[in-house]
Amino acid sequence: MTPTSLSKHNSKPTNSAKAFEREREVVPGGSMRNATWFAPHPPYAAKGRGCWVEDIDGRRFLDCANNFFSLIHGHAFGPILEAIGSAIGDGTAFGLPTEKEIALAELITSRSSKCEQIRFCTSGTEAVMFAVKGARALTGRAALAKFEGAYHGSYDWVEVSLAPEPEAWDDTNGNPASIGGCHGVPEHVLRDTVVLPWNDPDQCAAVLEKEGPRLAALIVDPVPSRVGMVPISQDLVQVLHAAREKHGFVIISDEVISFRLSYTGAHPLFGLQPDLITLGKIIGGGMPIGAVAGSAKAMSVFDHTQGKPRVALGGTFSANPLAMAAGLASMTALDEAAIARINQFGSDLRASANRYFIERRIPAQVTGSGSLFRLHLTTQPITNYRSCRCRAPDALKAIHLGTLEYGVLLTPNCSGAISTPTDGEAIRHLSAALTQAVADTFARQPWEI
Repeated sequence: MTPTSLSKHNSKPTNSAKAFEREREVVPGGSMRNATWFAPHPPYAAKGRGCWVEDIDGRRFLDCANNFFSLIHGHAFGPILEAIGSAIGDGTAFGLPTEKEIALAELITSRSSKCEQIRFCTSGTEAVMFAVKGARALTGRAALAKFEGAYHGSYDWVEVSLAPEPEAWDDTNGNPASIGGCHGVPEHVLRDTVVLPWNDPDQCAAVLEKEGPRLAALIVDPVPSRVGMVPISQDLVQVLHAAREKHGFVIISDEVISFRLSYTGAHPLFGLQPDLITLGKIIGGGMPIGAVAGSAKAMSVFDHTQGKPRVALGGTFSANPLAMAAGLASMTALDEAAIARINQFGSDLRASANRYFIERRIPAQVTGSGSLFRLHLTTQPITNYRSCRCRAPDALKAIHLGTLEYGVLLTPNCSGAISTPTDGEAIRHLSAALTQAVADTFARQPWEI
């Protein structure tokens, strides 16, 4: 599909506008999730099928947001629907374990030698929270290290320095400052959260040499979505391993998003040797899920069979049988061939979009890894949070709305993921819509990047 063959949605989204006004009366901000909101209002979904979603105004979009990268098989995937339909007749929840949780646990632990054991919860945020608590119990320490700009869910410690403004980037020593992710964060949270610069091994080594002895854990996403989707460097991996060996903290690999990158997860791709791994999104088949996995030794901190556990990991809907059934169907279908196919589509998209921008001298680029991608409005190398921080947010907003008009749904920061129902024609449509929306935006106004 070429840009000239693209057509925009002509119908006015009156039903979505009315729904938004209704919701504003009963929901602060008019949306249950701030991440899904964008001005003037998002379209309201009616149904989805495969890699397409339709809103309540009848408009159809190629869905590359995929509920923030969780729907790796797109919408209404047959095996998942069948699995849920079969399970729901037996009951939606029990105060007892089920064999379904064993089956999903066996499947996931069979894929990586670093996932010897696993415990399920109901979200990626919960998984990270329990992993951090587990690390504290294992080490007897309180402090946590994370990377500037990296997203690990809605938990005070891991929200630190999620999106700091330039005037607050550095502390008095020139290292990334610890900035609260929301108002009201206690001072002790900031004191106990050490912030590291992404892919700067020398500075990370210096910070960890000083702070390592008080760290319970260091959490790292091998391909952090909000740090430009730039993979971790081998030099940084070596620094993290050496610091752990010397100081005895726990390395947590947050693969709630990046687990999709290979059949065995993200950590083996980069030689990362984590103690604990947090999972979510794709392992639930579109149902609420999270998980902590790791070595049997590290996971023993959650063992409740020998009296009071060092960390109680559980919840009313942990290992819910519907989520277990959906997750098993999702992960069974996600074989090596399926992953290779969507990863290749991701590579094709990045190559075609970047070629378009270079040929037309448009200051934009698409980064990412595997089936993940993200647009940046700069020609400078994307290396960390600071280099990927958008200097023309109004332009990015215009591009996001432009792709929507061309029938493509991205996340508000113009990132996306490719699902298994996607085919070559859909990728061509995505590439054309993305590049044309960028070209349209720069043609209307010469944004300073």
